[in-house]
Amino acid sequence: MAAPGFTLSALVCALLACSVTGYPNGRVPMSCDGMVPQHGHSPQPEPVHQVTVSQTKFKPGDQVQVTLSGPPFRGFLLEARDAEDLSGPPVGAFTLIDREVSQLLTCEDVKGIAVSHTSSSKKTEIKVYWNAPTTAPNHIRFLATVVRQYKTYWVKIPSHVISQPSALPFTTPKATTQPLTTSSSVSHLTKPFSASECGNKKFCVRSPLNCDPEREPACVFLSFTRDNQSVVVEMSAPSEGYVSFALSHDRWMGDDDAYLCIREDQTVFIRPSHLTGRTHPVMDSRGTLEDMAWRLADGVIQCSFRRNITLPGVKNRFVLNASYYIFLAEGAAHDGRIFRHLRQPLITYEKYDVTGTPKNVGGSHSLLLLKAHGALMFVAWMTTVSIGVLVARFFRSVWSKAFFLGQAAWFQVHRMLMLATSALTCIAFVLPFVYRGGWSWRAGSHPYLGCTVMVLAVLQPLLATFRPPLHDPRRKVFNWTHWSVGTAARIIAVAAMFLGMDLPGLNLPSPHKTYAMMGFVVWHIGTEVVLEIHAYRLSRKVEILDDDRVQILQSLTVAEAEGHVFKKAVLAIYLCGNVILLFIFLSAISHI
Repeated sequence: MAAPGFTLSALVCALLACSVTGYPNGRVPMSCDGMVPQHGHSPQPEPVHQVTVSQTKFKPGDQVQVTLSGPPFRGFLLEARDAEDLSGPPVGAFTLIDREVSQLLTCEDVKGIAVSHTSSSKKTEIKVYWNAPTTAPNHIRFLATVVRQYKTYWVKIPSHVISQPSALPFTTPKATTQPLTTSSSVSHLTKPFSASECGNKKFCVRSPLNCDPEREPACVFLSFTRDNQSVVVEMSAPSEGYVSFALSHDRWMGDDDAYLCIREDQTVFIRPSHLTGRTHPVMDSRGTLEDMAWRLADGVIQCSFRRNITLPGVKNRFVLNASYYIFLAEGAAHDGRIFRHLRQPLITYEKYDVTGTPKNVGGSHSLLLLKAHGALMFVAWMTTVSIGVLVARFFRSVWSKAFFLGQAAWFQVHRMLMLATSALTCIAFVLPFVYRGGWSWRAGSHPYLGCTVMVLAVLQPLLATFRPPLHDPRRKVFNWTHWSVGTAARIIAVAAMFLGMDLPGLNLPSPHKTYAMMGFVVWHIGTEVVLEIHAYRLSRKVEILDDDRVQILQSLTVAEAEGHVFKKAVLAIYLCGNVILLFIFLSAISHI
């Protein structure tokens, strides 16, 4: 899960039918399977259009001219099917003759296997070429769906069968003028789903936990209700593209049973799919789903369907009375195509049997290893290193006379905080590699910056072990090198944190994460500026007192004491602000 990732299983699905006239541009790839417009009306029984072919015999590699003609119509969808299995996928590919009135469609991620209209203008004839593939079945029949008006349309008007020369005679009875298949039942939901029966009659997955889609549009909701030998599924989430869920044997994307609800204009298409890896889902026939319904309101996609618990002989569909991890994802969709989710899918903490005892469960958008990685990096590069830098730069004089384990207190505090930073960075650095099992090629610049930070974090304490004595001529070179390496590490670490917050594996809430990180940067830089100004003014004050030579020792002591009190007050305030900002990030990580 991780590209794009609910990746988990990055999942997705489209639906069987789509309105042809509802799409005047003809981009209706999600209608490829059922070829049925969802106009809320029944198709006409007697077709008045016809599909003709230029030849009755064909060989692989042949081009067969196909003509759709009849009274004026506005929309159409044309495909070739195996005449012995008309419910199967489209066969072969088409070549256009007139691009002004017809266009190729991409169905099942295969380009050109269907043809549709380019506009809603009236037309009486469409001609295209069908290219017979090398794997063509013995018998082919062309099917056309034709729309004259919104309420007037014909579904799957058949052509005569064309056959390969060596094929046995086609014995299936000739098609009548009736549609070859009927539309699956798809209806509109009249109200939002309710979570009132979660844990009682429904098995529910919700985020945030215990949210109710009936009252909270931002609620991500998935429910399963067993009804004898079938399960009724309800899914709701805010999305402008698609919402989906998948059943998985593990917490990784691949070999999963997925279901998608895809929005296209003001219609939602529901369809099963399966995942073969961290790739685009493969759409399957929607024939395994019943009682499909959907609703669009306030940017929320809601859909429901019924599926039998077991589907003997159906590939890629899991039995529902077993335990699986459950993934929930959402993402963008355009022209019937879905895109990789930008946020890590919500994944349940453990496996569940959705047909068993009804439960109310939650999940996480990030695995524990990634959460730990983010939390440790925030602690190291927001808190321990920042406090350690301030102590070394501005508090030497404050604690110069206090000693701890034989060294000045300020130095021991600085050293412990910096060693803690290096240790936390090393631990956090390893976790993503354990999670991914190697390098993450989809994480952009973040891992490269992280490796740089890791190198610098290890280099700093190594350099410190070779620190020359205080009055050694090389001490100045060491000081500048130590400062430069440390400053570079801090800058790169902040950049890495900015980028890491947007990765799907963590993806903290926007825009609050950006404001909080900017607040930390401003808070730390502001504190350093205040302390720098105070140090400058104190040095100027001491110089004036020294020039006047009036009660020099007493005045210097008083000025120094006042400076120490001010610095301690600034440090106390800084610590409070730093801890608050750190708590905001850690709290956000714990809730994703």
